[in-house]
Amino acid sequence: MLERLDKVEKRYEELTRLMADPAVAQDYERVALCAKKQADIEEIVTAYRAYKDTAEELEETRTLLTDDVDPELRELAEAEVASLQARLDELEARLQQLLLPKDPRDAKDVIVEIRAGAGGDEAGLFAADLYRMYTRYAERQGWKTELLSAHSTGIGGFKEVIFDVKGQGAFSRFKFESGVHRVQRVPITESSGRIHTSTATVAVLPEVDEVEVHVDIKDLEIEAYGSSGPGGQHMQKNATAVRIIHKPTGMIAACESERSQTQNKLRALAVLRARLYEQERQKQEAKVAKTRRAQVGTGERSEKIRTYNFPQNRVTDHRTGLTLHRLPDVLDGDLDPFINELNVQEQAERMQAMGEAR
Repeated sequence: MLERLDKVEKRYEELTRLMADPAVAQDYERVALCAKKQADIEEIVTAYRAYKDTAEELEETRTLLTDDVDPELRELAEAEVASLQARLDELEARLQQLLLPKDPRDAKDVIVEIRAGAGGDEAGLFAADLYRMYTRYAERQGWKTELLSAHSTGIGGFKEVIFDVKGQGAFSRFKFESGVHRVQRVPITESSGRIHTSTATVAVLPEVDEVEVHVDIKDLEIEAYGSSGPGGQHMQKNATAVRIIHKPTGMIAACESERSQTQNKLRALAVLRARLYEQERQKQEAKVAKTRRAQVGTGERSEKIRTYNFPQNRVTDHRTGLTLHRLPDVLDGDLDPFINELNVQEQAERMQAMGEAR
């Protein structure tokens, strides 16, 4: 590990020298590229330098632990050695995590698709709850969200809602939300007070550009239609909404959030590219299904990643076993406890995989 860290530090120093070179400084694109590469490894280098400083300080302090040293000074030195050793162990663990291969999608913006599953109107209302939860979470992170398309149930719920999230590292956090979410509560329409169980499916797709996924215009069927979204009569009259059908796969992407047909077309294409990218990724990883439905399942109640239980004020993540008894906070966007736990679990699995590969 230390050998790898030495190479990373040397690369960091080399990039610093390059950016200080007058010949390089005149090439703004090259400087920007060097700065990005340096920023990508800066956290590792900072932690490694702290590790080396702590190791050096530890060795110096250990030299005080001789037989002829004053007992009081020896006691202080032993306490300092214990503290420095603990710090060194923490830094080593941190460096091991930082050296793990990163998911290249983590820095990307995301497209989130929420669909009502089992449970009728109650499932649609739950889909609306999840939409609000995710937009509130994005706000807490300082990220921007924009509604791309929505099909409402007419009672405040959604059959389907698709939106994007733009912000540094959005995918690294949202990726853990893919799957079936289950709610247990008494519906407003239930007169007997019986608890109903409903579901909604969530798919999180990284946004990709044209370079990563090329879509041939000949493979597309593009339709314009009157929007039912924001904009009212103006949008309806001018048929600004766009629906794109990808003929080779049958995938359909639509957007009606913009007043401009051109903007809606661009956004629908972004959704389509994200879906095609995810489909290809799943094929490469030899997953059983070829479409994004493999990511979220069928929406049956048994396929769940998280349960939101209203009577018990409880939210349970079934992948980590973490349970919190503060459901209103979670639905208001307080998702970090779950996502942090899942992130730690993912890192542990990666470390185990690296160990087995050696």
